[in-house]
Amino acid sequence: MSATRDYYDVLGVARTAGEGEIKKAFRRLARELHPDVNRHDPEAEAKFKQAAEAYEVLSDAQRRATYDRYGHDGLRSGGYAPNFEGFGSVADIFEAFFGGGGFGSAFGGAGGGGAVQGGDVAATIEIDLAQAAQGCSAEVSYDAVSLCDHCRGNGAEPGTPIEKCSRCGGAGQLRAVTRTPFGQVVRAAACDVCGGEGRVPRNPCKACRGRGRKVEPIKVSVDVPAGIDDGQRIRITGRGHDGERGGPSGDLYVLIRIREDPRFVRDGDDLVTAVDVQAPLAALGTTVEVPTIDGLAELEIPAGTQPHATLIVRGAGMPALRGRHRGNVRVVVNVVIPRRLDREQRELMERLAKTMTHDNLRTDEGVFAKLRRAFGGGAGG
Repeated sequence: MSATRDYYDVLGVARTAGEGEIKKAFRRLARELHPDVNRHDPEAEAKFKQAAEAYEVLSDAQRRATYDRYGHDGLRSGGYAPNFEGFGSVADIFEAFFGGGGFGSAFGGAGGGGAVQGGDVAATIEIDLAQAAQGCSAEVSYDAVSLCDHCRGNGAEPGTPIEKCSRCGGAGQLRAVTRTPFGQVVRAAACDVCGGEGRVPRNPCKACRGRGRKVEPIKVSVDVPAGIDDGQRIRITGRGHDGERGGPSGDLYVLIRIREDPRFVRDGDDLVTAVDVQAPLAALGTTVEVPTIDGLAELEIPAGTQPHATLIVRGAGMPALRGRHRGNVRVVVNVVIPRRLDREQRELMERLAKTMTHDNLRTDEGVFAKLRRAFGGGAGG
């Protein structure tokens, strides 16, 4: 039992509210919080149960008097627990309060037996970074529920009749009496013989065994747009499970996974790569080849380029998913310090070192200034 929120606050009524006002407040919350309506709030079901608990207490005069005098502790010490905890689903709880027919009938909507939209299907496609940059067509395979071609979805062998269900008398529902705190409530459930249709085939279809639907493997060609990123989804309308009783098919949602490329790290529409440059060449300046998504490109390394400097190859990155913009390739320069020098090389390096002056070694930004900028703080942290 929820023991943290005041029941009057849960329903949004004053402590002096009458029975009609309490019932009206609960019906309003039930309309807002029922999971069939409020699908975007992950806590809708818990809130609905909390509202049902509050209504169960405040609509009963004896329980309400106990609660008003002693609060949650008084109810608990008296052995109270929400009566709906034994129900299997929110739909069962809803039916216990409002009767059969589900959410729609409780609030004036249409009941069951109409067209039902098919469920959605999820699938995954894995592509290369180059394919993501250029766009591609990829094939995805998955299983989906389809109408049986042999019986055209009615479950009967062609040319044989479909008869009224003998178990439910054609109603499609079986009714049972459930005892609740508010008296006896008639609860309805779909007939276990006809599945809620009210009719059954005399001779079930041999292809689908009378189900009218069967699971089939499906292949669909998916157009992947240029610039798509890892983890994005493509929706293909009407390629999910087939609907029932003439309802529309569900949708196919294709998750795009992009394989790692050993040359790049993606950052939005930019691609980040690295290039090794020998220390003497970084000091003198040179031209190197760097990878782009379209092939190699020449990049000028200015004289005096420092380790980890970032140079830009503009317009050589990923295309924007929407629009004509294209990202850049950001090249991080890895200045390679030579090792295992032979005698001649060492002598040359020693001669060079002796000629170095403060101007040769000065950087545009001091080491400590770089550290402060990198770590976002001053001397005190």
